[in-house]
Amino acid sequence: MSQKRNAFKKALIEAVDEGLLMLGESGREVVFFRLQHYYALKKEDIPSNPEIFIQCLREIFGSGAEVIEKAVIKSLYKKLGIEYKEKKGFGFSDYLNDAKA
Repeated sequence: MSQKRNAFKKALIEAVDEGLLMLGESGREVVFFRLQHYYALKKEDIPSNPEIFIQCLREIFGSGAEVIEKAVIKSLYKKLGIEYKEKKGFGFSDYLNDAKA
């Protein structure tokens, strides 16, 4: 695995951690618990399966998940030194692909 990809994965895991902190420590733990027990997805596996992470968030928070998704993306962009600009029609996956590029 390339160094660049490793750095991206690490940044995304940290960004997920930070983004979920808006729910408080216990709220973040609830999301990770649900990911692990309902989806068999560990925190460190989120970069390989971001769609499962998003599905879990949307099941828990409904349309409110978008606020968390945006917080995660903003944190990721900041970690990667990319300027975040909201783009019409862009979803979580689109921003991830944009950040990878």
